[in-house]
Amino acid sequence: MTPYKNGFRDDEYESKRLEGRNVILEALKNGAPLDKIFIKKGEIEGTLRIIKAMARDIGVPVCETDKVKLDFMSRAGSHQGVIATLSSREYVETEDILAAAEEKGEQPFILALDGMTDPRNFGAIIRSADAFGVHGVITTKRRSAGLTAAASKAAAGAAEYALVARAPNLAGEIDKLKKRGLWVAYADARGEPISAARLDGPLAVVIGGEGGGVSALTRKKCDFNVSIPMLGHIPSLNASVAAAIIMYEVSRRRRGE
Repeated sequence: MTPYKNGFRDDEYESKRLEGRNVILEALKNGAPLDKIFIKKGEIEGTLRIIKAMARDIGVPVCETDKVKLDFMSRAGSHQGVIATLSSREYVETEDILAAAEEKGEQPFILALDGMTDPRNFGAIIRSADAFGVHGVITTKRRSAGLTAAASKAAAGAAEYALVARAPNLAGEIDKLKKRGLWVAYADARGEPISAARLDGPLAVVIGGEGGGVSALTRKKCDFNVSIPMLGHIPSLNASVAAAIIMYEVSRRRRGE
């Protein structure tokens, strides 16, 4: 077998399932696209405790289950109390997204997600990004939803075409984008209305997570903020809905409408 780049074997990757403490620990350390980790119920000790802590820290769901189910799931017969399933797609680098825009002869249009933890919102955003000409989506490795089965289902097929980068931290990626000439905006209720904001040219838009919105550090890194005017009694929108409205507005402008 030839080694896979993240430290586990090609056959294990193709099976979309990893078994055993050491291989899953290495997968976590190397940023493998894990969907979910199934870990034995009861007292968790040693390496299993480390795996559980690392997974929770980077947002990989952990499901405690009994040995009978783990035995049923196991293909190798040596799960050592832990099995992980892999995400449906691999991630790209931010540079790959910029290259895709350049290849199309278009100004880059990127969506960045700051603390987006709900996989259904993440998947819905990917679906809208595909519909409105976004070249790629940037998320983070820690405390963020990933390309899980739930996200892929919500994306309704769009995940097969999306370019998704998973960065160590969003602030660093914003710095990279600005050095490449992109303007970076973030969505916020106190921002300039999107109807009046300058949304042409190379652009990245940051959408905050479901709870805290865009973080203070990320806001400081951005060039300006935009808002969606609303007339109703509830002064906010679901993150994926807000993202779709902003993406549509950018797309409409780019089409010259």
